[in-house]
Amino acid sequence: MQKIYSLVFFLAFTGVLTNCSAQSVILKSKDQRIRYTGRINQTDEAAEFYWTGSSAKITFSGTGVSALMQDERGENYFTIIVDDKVVNTIHLDNTKQVYSLAENLPAGKHTLELFKRTEWDKGKTWFYQFNLAKDAGALAAPEAKKRKIEFFGNSITCGYADEDTTGQDRGTEPYENGYLSYAALTARHFDAQYVCTSKSGIGITISWFPLIMPEMYNRLDPTDPTSTWDFKKYTPDVVVINLFQNDSWLTKMPDNPQFKERFGTKAPEPEQLVKAYRDFVKSVRKVYPKAQILCILGSMDATREGSPWPGYIEKAVGALNDKGIYTHFIPYKNTPGHPSIKEQQAMADDLIAFMEKTVKW
Repeated sequence: MQKIYSLVFFLAFTGVLTNCSAQSVILKSKDQRIRYTGRINQTDEAAEFYWTGSSAKITFSGTGVSALMQDERGENYFTIIVDDKVVNTIHLDNTKQVYSLAENLPAGKHTLELFKRTEWDKGKTWFYQFNLAKDAGALAAPEAKKRKIEFFGNSITCGYADEDTTGQDRGTEPYENGYLSYAALTARHFDAQYVCTSKSGIGITISWFPLIMPEMYNRLDPTDPTSTWDFKKYTPDVVVINLFQNDSWLTKMPDNPQFKERFGTKAPEPEQLVKAYRDFVKSVRKVYPKAQILCILGSMDATREGSPWPGYIEKAVGALNDKGIYTHFIPYKNTPGHPSIKEQQAMADDLIAFMEKTVKW
């Protein structure tokens, strides 16, 4: 027995036996200490990210975190937030590899959030695990925020081209930042959970591609028509719908392939547009019977002076006779292209002011 004790002492002293606390802590994708937000699919191996604003958040004690991830096409960008401050942006590759998210942090307790800032047409992302630094320890999952918001929107809500300062209105990956969209800014102002069910180019009656919001709003994987989202998994207090901007353009383009597919040769009458909007809001009300629904529009030219589109929304909402549904129109920004970061902030300020007067949490 004395020889066994001596052997253990020798191994420990020489480093052959390593204290468990010195090992790197790994949080696999299904670890309960990870707080996910958004419509995320969980497989046995990974969490699949599709939508803008999807995120994974942890609390830990230590100095650094990395993550094992893989992107479908190498086009997605993620914002890294540590202790509620943006510290980094990572551009993923289509190979499975480890990405450093944060390092050389001061010792102590921290939160880290991995936030998908690009939308689903850039391809899906597989998140496999968080790797904590060797001196770090995983703590319980961050507490869920009590307030919940969901946005149904288009490119404006996705933050399309908001970081393009050249005036070219480029919506390619480096220039799209959903973390700085008016929607994400509004959610953070109210310290609310944030789900963004949005896609650039989408409309209610017609889109720039063969999919409209009434066909997409209930999907988990937006690229798969058989993939259905379980609305019981997330029940927002407030739903914001910012749609009709793309309809306002495309219904005037009879040569567009989607116009021909949706309407044939004749543009829809105002009554058809009103009905389509009303039917979509009814669909949202059906899945969220207790939510306050804000039907907004702006800040591109669908709300310019003289535009009929705010009137279509008002007529549709009025016909629903639902005291929990409101309309609000953000003024036309009167500049070319999509909202810049400054204009996204102005939109957020406008919406926040309206919500502070209207919404009951």
